[in-house]
Amino acid sequence: MRILIVGARGYLGSAVAERLSAAGHQVVELVRPGGAHPEGPYERRVGDLTDPGSLTAAVTPDIDAVINLATPTGDADADAAAVAALTGPLRGTGRAFVYTSGVWVLGATGSATAHEDSPTDPIAIVGYRPGIERQVLAAAEDGVRATVVRPGIVYGRGGGIPALLVGLARRHGAPAVVADPAVRWPMVHVDDLAELFAKVVEQAPAGTLWHGVSQPAVPVRELAAAAGQAAGVAGEPRVWPLEQARAELGELFADALALDQSVSGQAARDRLGWEPRHPEAVADLRDGSYR
Repeated sequence: MRILIVGARGYLGSAVAERLSAAGHQVVELVRPGGAHPEGPYERRVGDLTDPGSLTAAVTPDIDAVINLATPTGDADADAAAVAALTGPLRGTGRAFVYTSGVWVLGATGSATAHEDSPTDPIAIVGYRPGIERQVLAAAEDGVRATVVRPGIVYGRGGGIPALLVGLARRHGAPAVVADPAVRWPMVHVDDLAELFAKVVEQAPAGTLWHGVSQPAVPVRELAAAAGQAAGVAGEPRVWPLEQARAELGELFADALALDQSVSGQAARDRLGWEPRHPEAVADLRDGSYR
């Protein structure tokens, strides 16, 4: 397939582009106008999430699928308009559209483990995202093979939120967790997640939603301790009070780091044959790409 990727230069987007290219697909990257974009291996088109006309123009008839991996604008109306612009040329064609959401739309899961059919209860940083998910899935009724992927906390390649834990350990001189050491995060390696995106764009039925999670509930205390080892600092994780974290990281993001969740990604294993193969999060922090 010729696959247009919005956000192909990002942390996750670059891994997805590499995986699709290795599988024989032709990747076309969408870049914003006016920026300094070093030459890369992929065909390039220009568009911006805040300019719906540029997005529609980029989805030409030779594009077989579109994957939106871009960071949301933070404006519900702008993001809804972007989805409408990207899916408009696909309507009635059966071509694929994959939207990237995230497990934070589920909110705190308590003692339960959330699945794809669990109700959403989004925290503030992703407050309007369930509405965008519904908009995407509704496009399936108009002949678009529309799907949604909700990644967990992405790690690997020395990046993502776990890299923040390494930085915090260095800065504080000890491993640190925000607010509550009992918090758990659903985790997924960036390259395993890229494999899931490939399976979704290749074979997932229209109107389906998938959790990109390989470890449902990893204690952040264990992640922080491993991050401390990667940073070269020892000791038990210290609690970083929520108000202090909010002052440094911003209220919305700090609250997200303090969110306790257990989320299953079993459906993708059972129905798409997804098989995560990379080291688990604690091992990668302690002995792998973060050292």
